[in-house]
Amino acid sequence: TAGIKKDIEKLYEAVPQLVNVFKIKEKIGEGTFSSVYLATAQLQTGCEEKMALKHLIPTSHPLRIAAELQCLTVAGGQDNVMGVKYCFRKNDHVVIVMPYLEHESFLDILNSLSFEEVREYMFNLFKALRRIHHFGIVHRDVKPSNFLYNRRLKEYALVDFGLAQGTPDTKIELLKTAQSEDQQGSCSQSNPNIALGNGVSVSVTAPKQIAQQSASKASDKRSSLLSKIQIKQGRGGKVLSLFSLILLHLMKQSKMMDVSSRKLITKKKIISTKTVSNGVGRKAASGCPSNLTCDCYATDRVCSVCLSRCQQVAPRAGTPGFRAPEVLTKCPTQTTAIDMWSAGIVFLSLLSGRYPFYKASDDLTALAQIMTVRGSRETIQAAKTFGKSVLCTQVVPAQNLRTLCEKLRGTNSSCNRSQGDVPSKSVNNSALPVEIDKQCAPETLGKEIQHLKSCQEGDGASEIKATDMKGWDQVPDEAYDLLDKLLDLNPATRITAKEALLHPFFKDIRL
Repeated sequence: TAGIKKDIEKLYEAVPQLVNVFKIKEKIGEGTFSSVYLATAQLQTGCEEKMALKHLIPTSHPLRIAAELQCLTVAGGQDNVMGVKYCFRKNDHVVIVMPYLEHESFLDILNSLSFEEVREYMFNLFKALRRIHHFGIVHRDVKPSNFLYNRRLKEYALVDFGLAQGTPDTKIELLKTAQSEDQQGSCSQSNPNIALGNGVSVSVTAPKQIAQQSASKASDKRSSLLSKIQIKQGRGGKVLSLFSLILLHLMKQSKMMDVSSRKLITKKKIISTKTVSNGVGRKAASGCPSNLTCDCYATDRVCSVCLSRCQQVAPRAGTPGFRAPEVLTKCPTQTTAIDMWSAGIVFLSLLSGRYPFYKASDDLTALAQIMTVRGSRETIQAAKTFGKSVLCTQVVPAQNLRTLCEKLRGTNSSCNRSQGDVPSKSVNNSALPVEIDKQCAPETLGKEIQHLKSCQEGDGASEIKATDMKGWDQVPDEAYDLLDKLLDLNPATRITAKEALLHPFFKDIRL
């Protein structure tokens, strides 16, 4: 279309080095932080090779860009993890060049996949997750569109490390730096309006001069950092080392930025205490006074005491419908287990033939939908293990995973069940008001739970003919045992990628 042609022209203008190397054919993907294009490169041998060009939005933080590149160069290139070939930069524009894998749309092939294909798909996804988790990378956005699948060639690739975070012992140095930057950014962006029980309101804001100075300094640092992020196509098609150029420089810069951020936060605190009289100002800056008690617990409102509490900072990045319970409840400690939950949701879609399986407008609705499958009591109990109190006004029983998936797929012929399975019960269609620490939205939850219930009841659209079952009439108990372990509400006991590959479900597929 004309719009895509214009985008391609703009990309050539933004990064003119591309003109000499690539012929950009079309746009094949677009996200919040980047656009992906299909291009061909003229090799020295005379033949053309297809490449995927990922153009990162100009406002992306240079540390975040460098961290994504390091994930691709260190962990990528094997075990179904996408690698990187080249990187080009011009001013604020960065283009990462990767091998192109022709792949099918998950939605298009979902109901035509055989059970054996699903088994191979999940095995290869766990291979990729085992690889990145070995390096201490938490992908944070595992979903079908980020796990490319070529059905004909049986090739797979885990892509898009734009939201990746590092574990405490990560081997990706730049993820450590990017994580500390994210935490400082979120701390400095906390709610500036603090209300106390006595009706005093305090606004914590910095003067325009400080804001302008900090913005100017950030822009200068960005230009300085980006000037070091540059890999070009060398002679003979070889790639110059990214990290010999930028790693040392970035680590030094990050220390300088840490000091600068701390100074800015300190200035904000000083200003906040000067806004009102000394006594009240100090209390407001530090959060809720310890002698005040909350009077809204287990009600459908939020009191001024709770409003005055400092907002809890926790990573929430990810795609709605794939976020783990610990992400939805803002648990500050998040591990590689969140990727395994997302893989479990992918497996649930494959077994049930429904995609997306969950579709929620907000985190509370998403948690309520999880309860309709995994049970409300089980969810509340699991939340306690990572320090969260979840309230639910009615009890929703856990569902039998086999019964649920067979009903949705339309394959109710199998009667085999594990002895430990919970009997399947219908979901009550009344609203599920759920509260986590503060808020509750029963009207929205009611609509979303009703939507999920209608999906679970099935509409006959995915009924499979007996003559073309493709192995779906003989799904072993091991499949649902693995699904149960992936959808473990407690991240501490959730199965790991390494353990999943050794699960009996894959007994005759070995590495």
